Amino acid sequence: MKMKKYVPEFLIIALLAVVSICGILSLDFSKSSSYINQYGDMVLIFGNGIYKADSYFKAPIFIGTDFAILFFLVPLFVFFLMREIKSQNHKSSLHLISVESVSLYYAACLCFGVKYNRIFVLYVALFALLLFSLIARLRTYGKFKIAYEMKKSDCAFLIFSGISLCIAWWPDIIPTLISGGSLKLIENYTTESTYVLDLGIISPLCFVSLYLMGKKDSLGTVIYSILLQSIIVVAVMMITQSTLQFLSGLNLPLAALISKSAIFVVLGLIAIFLNKRLYKDL
Repeated sequence: MKMKKYVPEFLIIALLAVVSICGILSLDFSKSSSYINQYGDMVLIFGNGIYKADSYFKAPIFIGTDFAILFFLVPLFVFFLMREIKSQNHKSSLHLISVESVSLYYAACLCFGVKYNRIFVLYVALFALLLFSLIARLRTYGKFKIAYEMKKSDCAFLIFSGISLCIAWWPDIIPTLISGGSLKLIENYTTESTYVLDLGIISPLCFVSLYLMGKKDSLGTVIYSILLQSIIVVAVMMITQSTLQFLSGLNLPLAALISKSAIFVVLGLIAIFLNKRLYKDL
């Protein structure tokens, strides 16, 4: 009976592994094609595996993400799940909520950012399982009365993280609002899901968490834990994504690497320290 309530999490782990492995098996930079997109731009298309309909720029990012999921997030998920099954206390439950939230972000990116492919149904199943499991976990977590005294460094980190996402993505968007054109790297897509998730959800949550923790609301601490775990995982993703983009032969501007990759790696290192302190003080 004790294990039965964790069936959704076991299914999620299995789906995360299967989906990420399918992505990794697409790794082959020797196949590509090109065409003129709806905006009149020449687009280079990746030509192998489940990402064969995605752009040659985006496919290495997707594959790099899959490497981070399979070799970092999945083991982390298993570790936190085993700890939760054994302990079932506020810390283990919060760890599980945090890792499920990060996985939900990944599933959302697959559903809304990757071109339709043969395992789309798995994307939807993963997204649905994570969404409803997370809702159930959050509802159950309400029985714990947690308290965390926010430090100045926590406050500074949340403000900087929220602003950093704006610095990373708004410069790509603002010129298109002025010119009326499309995004520079829109390629064979119609929109950019990362902008929606980061600017519409993650960045605002940084300030929501800051406000709630200032009011001594435990929900603020839950959100903060989710954000810290997300930033740690994203830092790992940035390393694998940049590595795969480099191996693909793409010319990556130094400015882009600094603004969109290095900054997240630095934030990830800081998040590791803050996350350790958070759980120590809870």
